[in-house]
Amino acid sequence: MINFIKQINFNKDAAVILLTEELLKQGCVPKGIKTQLSILGKSQQFSAELGQIFPVVIDKTLLLIVGLGKEKDLTLTQLRITLRNALLSSYLKKLQNIEILSHDNSKENISSVIEAVILGTYEWTKYLTKDKKEAKSSGKKYFIAADKNKHFDDIINICEGVNIARDLINDNADTINSQYLEKSIRSIIKNNKKFSLEVLNEKELKKKGLNLLLAVNQGSNKDAKLIIAKYKGNPKSKDYTAIIGKGITFDTGGLNLKPTGRMETMRQDMSGAASVIALINNAIKLDIKQNIIFACAIAENAIGPSAYKPGDIIKSYSGKTVEIGNTDAEGRLVLADAISYIVKNYKPQEVIDIATLTGACAVALGLDYSALVSNNDALAKRLITASKETDDRAWRLPSYPELKDSIKSKIADIKNTSNLKGAGGTITGAEFLRQFTDNTPWAHLDIANTAWVDNGSRMYFGAGATGSCIRLLTYYLKHK
Repeated sequence: MINFIKQINFNKDAAVILLTEELLKQGCVPKGIKTQLSILGKSQQFSAELGQIFPVVIDKTLLLIVGLGKEKDLTLTQLRITLRNALLSSYLKKLQNIEILSHDNSKENISSVIEAVILGTYEWTKYLTKDKKEAKSSGKKYFIAADKNKHFDDIINICEGVNIARDLINDNADTINSQYLEKSIRSIIKNNKKFSLEVLNEKELKKKGLNLLLAVNQGSNKDAKLIIAKYKGNPKSKDYTAIIGKGITFDTGGLNLKPTGRMETMRQDMSGAASVIALINNAIKLDIKQNIIFACAIAENAIGPSAYKPGDIIKSYSGKTVEIGNTDAEGRLVLADAISYIVKNYKPQEVIDIATLTGACAVALGLDYSALVSNNDALAKRLITASKETDDRAWRLPSYPELKDSIKSKIADIKNTSNLKGAGGTITGAEFLRQFTDNTPWAHLDIANTAWVDNGSRMYFGAGATGSCIRLLTYYLKHK
């Protein structure tokens, strides 16, 4: 829980003081601790270098002095990482009420402090026993020394939306099934007159011919669904942006079974759908003035006697026939039908899909940048701008006409695997999706490398789901 206070009072369990090297040398610190910091600086025990943490006790309050290094070298990412590390340090482990004083009260800095608190201290504790859960940081109250305003309220709401997605992704796959996700969406949009809902269950999917989505789900005893929530944020406009999320609630790889070491975290394969649900929440909380179609294509890629098979040829909703080269290339299949259905029936002005699509993404970009592929330069440019503004990083990879040859099939219209023998996995996966856009302006966000932290931490995220690209897309929709 975050509160805002006019000034730091040193009357809580602890106070975290963020200092650059310049502020320490100049003595620009709160009056109540000026003497202590002067002594500390002269003793050369604390120099405010980046990441340095030094505890001081005054009366009954623990002061945690945190170094940010030279101001000219400090980035907002480093600020988030450094504050997160301080808040999760053993010094504050058992303390509940914590004041935070930033080195600078600019909008950007305080926004980053909020993100460090909400995103950085997030921990998945649902299945911990009571004693272990109480040892975690849940229930803490943070008091940030800054004037409260709507922008900061928006940042809090956005971050809480990110954590909604993280909760969904982190939970058990048998809990977070298609019915659960539908209930989650219905709960968020309940009684909101700006929304209308279309839910295609197994019967409707079969009747309408979304055979790719159904094929992926054939081996499962759970229902497949396509859930579409239409949001009218701007009644004066007829234009809609469609956001479509891949929702594979668990991915065994199908008959092309994933090996040990690759399957254990595959409950995260519905990160795209979870992101869409978070965006629904954020659109409501921020009262976004855009018309948006939110869609979740949900299936479970399980094995069994009914599972679809390599070599199968399946007719998609668009009418194109697809050769199944690999059952573990299933995400593009469910998205292909979802994209086709929404383009044909809702006619959006632009389509953005978000998916944990290809492991090749990590090979291309590492673990901190999601991949962006688009058929429209203006759309791609706006999304990259949003990524820079939010630190939800994305990097554009190419899409070009000759790439369509990489997914040609000799026995069907198209194939769900590439002919390039392992090369360009991310862009060939995106090329498959592009074939179903009907030339609508489209962008694909591949978050396979950024959606999950295997263990330890990465940037200012701990182990598990990160909620990748939710801040990016929220910013994009808000400022479109």
